[in-house]
Amino acid sequence: MKGKVIVSAISIILVVGVVIGIVAGIHRNGTSASGSTMSASMKAVSSICAPTDYKEACMSSLDSVAQNASATPKDFIQAAVQATIEEVNKAFNLSVSLVDSTNDTRERMALGDCQELLQYAITELQASFAMVGDSDLHTMNDRVAELQNWLSAVVSYQQTCLDGVTQPQVKSAMQNGLLNSTQLTSNALAIVSEISTILSAFNIKININPSSRRLLGTTQVDQEGYPTWFSAADRKLLAAGGNKGNPRPNAVVAKNGSGQYRTIAAALAAYPKNLKGRYVIYVKAGIYDEYITVEKNQVNVFIYGDGPRKTIVTGRKNNRDGFSTFKTASFSAIGKGFIARSMGFRNTAGPEGHQAVALRVQSDLSAFFNCRVDGYQDTLYVQAHRQFYRNCVISGTVDFIFGDSATIIQNSLIIARRPMDNQQNTVTAQGRADKRETTGLVIHNCRIVPEVKLFPARFKIPSYLGRPWKEYSRTVIMETTLGDFIQPAGWMPWAGDYALNTLFYAEYANRGPGARTNRRVRWRGYKVITNRNEALQYTAGRFIQGNLWLKYTGAPFLLGLKH
Repeated sequence: MKGKVIVSAISIILVVGVVIGIVAGIHRNGTSASGSTMSASMKAVSSICAPTDYKEACMSSLDSVAQNASATPKDFIQAAVQATIEEVNKAFNLSVSLVDSTNDTRERMALGDCQELLQYAITELQASFAMVGDSDLHTMNDRVAELQNWLSAVVSYQQTCLDGVTQPQVKSAMQNGLLNSTQLTSNALAIVSEISTILSAFNIKININPSSRRLLGTTQVDQEGYPTWFSAADRKLLAAGGNKGNPRPNAVVAKNGSGQYRTIAAALAAYPKNLKGRYVIYVKAGIYDEYITVEKNQVNVFIYGDGPRKTIVTGRKNNRDGFSTFKTASFSAIGKGFIARSMGFRNTAGPEGHQAVALRVQSDLSAFFNCRVDGYQDTLYVQAHRQFYRNCVISGTVDFIFGDSATIIQNSLIIARRPMDNQQNTVTAQGRADKRETTGLVIHNCRIVPEVKLFPARFKIPSYLGRPWKEYSRTVIMETTLGDFIQPAGWMPWAGDYALNTLFYAEYANRGPGARTNRRVRWRGYKVITNRNEALQYTAGRFIQGNLWLKYTGAPFLLGLKH
């Protein structure tokens, strides 16, 4: 089950004591400081660590750099990231050693998940380290969105690891093993989020040129404005208006043998090395009962079918049968730049299977158009990074859209299904665990309705827009039609008053009988947005930097508000 993550703050008195102690002990030339004059290196450390929540850990992680009088802000930031990498590596090694401490199959699977997740975290941290190193100090501010995106994903991976471990002794060991890395990740995210302030403290002038900003991994654009890795098929697709045609496939999948491959897995296994462009897979109509993962090294995969009710990937793995939530997905998209069109993804375990994911996505800059995602509890796992869904159908019961990504679901139909008799429906369970993560779930210009079978019992099955899975859960629903089956309170607590003051739940310009806000919850973290400019923060153009990449997906999108 998803659990609470309670982050303890370090005492202000302790922090002040640490600062005084370090100031007293560090001098520019490495000798003890004389008088009350703070050394240049100490001022640098103080500036870098000022925005962090775990200042003792921050200062300790920068100690070696502080001895270098010529250190630049880049050196300090890289040191903060490098210290985080080292701690995540220790946690990874711990997860390996803990496997031998239990004979429980489920726990061993969860620890295996930890190893996979922490390896993802290390990769993202290494990319962050390299990006800071490659940055010009004067333009580093342009890289903030990318760094925040990666570091937010690291937080998500750490939390997913802990969520899967349930045996008390093993969980306690893993929590203790991850304590340093979670604190340092939080610190790194805080430092990156305040780069402008930090650089100003170093008297470094910042050049802010929005037109120069680009997404890491997207190479330079050519004279026509396309990424240089775009293939002729990609250009043809965009020229055709996106949804008017599909590019020529690299691989054709058909169960009846009329394609190059009979399975999607076989088509993915043929992904070429050193690919420049998109790898396009056309999946002919059929029900494909196979568990698919688009691996991290399989980037820019474009998969399309004959329609979301004709081309379907299906599975039935579920938590009741011993699988971790992370491993129940029928289809998992990890490699960056994944696009799916006219595909169906489903998990048929039913409500009695409890957690049973149909689609799990951690692919950055991923997009889904004209797709169906059907299940019951935990249908769509929007795990990490920036994701976009348009003209899709998503169905489920408990927490059926959940995760810790930055996700926009636009112009889609969201269907609440009939759960088990003792359950309540919750459309969302967003999992932001750190207040500086740039993650959140936005449902924009959609319809949230009950399935037909729910109507006779709509007053016996309370249904809510969401509940806070983690402490800083963030969900915004705007310009969306809400059916009358949504409870007047709108939102449901997770457990007691957990996260009610720290979450951010908002509604803007919704419509329909379920959109009345006069009887909504009175939590500190909930609000009705009335200012249009505030609502614009949560549109595709701004929230997931869609203005920089959605045009390359070849499908329709709305960057701003509808009205």
